[in-house]
Amino acid sequence: MNFAKKLVDWHRVYGRHDLPWQGHHDPYLVWISEIMLQQTQVATAIPYYLRFIEQFPQLQDLASAEMDTVLHHWSGLGYYARARNLHKTSQIISSEFDGNFPTDIDALIALPGIGKSTAGAILALSFGQRHPILDGNVKRVLSRYYLITGWPGHREIEKQLWQLSDENTPDKEIAEYTQAIMDLGATICTRSNPDCLNCPVQNNCQARLADKIHICPGRRPRKDMPVKTATFLMLKNKHDEIYLTQRPPSGIWGGLWCLPEVQQDSERLWNQHQPQLEVDTEHALPVIRHTFSHYHLDFTVIPAKVKGNQSAGIMESAPAVWYNPDNPPELGLAAPIKKLIHSKEVQNGKNG
Repeated sequence: MNFAKKLVDWHRVYGRHDLPWQGHHDPYLVWISEIMLQQTQVATAIPYYLRFIEQFPQLQDLASAEMDTVLHHWSGLGYYARARNLHKTSQIISSEFDGNFPTDIDALIALPGIGKSTAGAILALSFGQRHPILDGNVKRVLSRYYLITGWPGHREIEKQLWQLSDENTPDKEIAEYTQAIMDLGATICTRSNPDCLNCPVQNNCQARLADKIHICPGRRPRKDMPVKTATFLMLKNKHDEIYLTQRPPSGIWGGLWCLPEVQQDSERLWNQHQPQLEVDTEHALPVIRHTFSHYHLDFTVIPAKVKGNQSAGIMESAPAVWYNPDNPPELGLAAPIKKLIHSKEVQNGKNG
């Protein structure tokens, strides 16, 4: 019995069949789930997926939505470029493909945020087309099965894994096999403590036979994460509303709403944004570290209050809002900023 047949038979009995995006062949729903799962564990993704689909049940609902609404329903999942690309792609499919998902893999890959593996998964799971995939789970399964010890991020190793993925992808039961190999990596052939005794291909797994499971796949070469710094002003008005501005589309937290960023050494911090508005600044809060995929961000937050009743005209020069934490609008907020401004200390006025 070959590799693919063993996985399909195993999945029929032991695989996952009750995930909210399973049981149908709607490419829109498959696409949403695949994008969410790119950088997110299944258990974390499920509640976000359910809320997202409730808000945007059809592709046209997503295409016609405001970007702020999309980011609001993505807030907390991180890697926000995924949400921006979902929005862009839905609009392209709506306008250029009459709302129908392309069934040609090259056309699908050309859309924002859809790579070769994601496109293959969408077409395999939705239309039964034969395409290999190579997400993180599949890389781990194949690396161990064939005892490939190099880091999958290296071009030659990735090329080798793509070839093996293609060779093992069957001509029949494509959707079943695609789901099976992803499930095997997610539930059995896990990164740590794999359950080899319940693996359907354990007898031919080269890493298991050589007792080298722990070194497959190879780890990313370690690099020291650089540390960047930033300073934000947390400005409150007399109603305890907090002033937020929308960040540029690119860069950190692109398109999200955030506390205004300022230069810490400025004599009058607020003058950079609203020179006509006088504020009283207070002592800075303890530095907060937020880690992105490639660097750490150590940011300082300086609380401030508007003097008197001033606030008129404050939102004329840039996208900005007075944010009421007790009755928040549907905006996409940077997760660490949202956590801060909804914290008990800030809400109780101890730091603001």
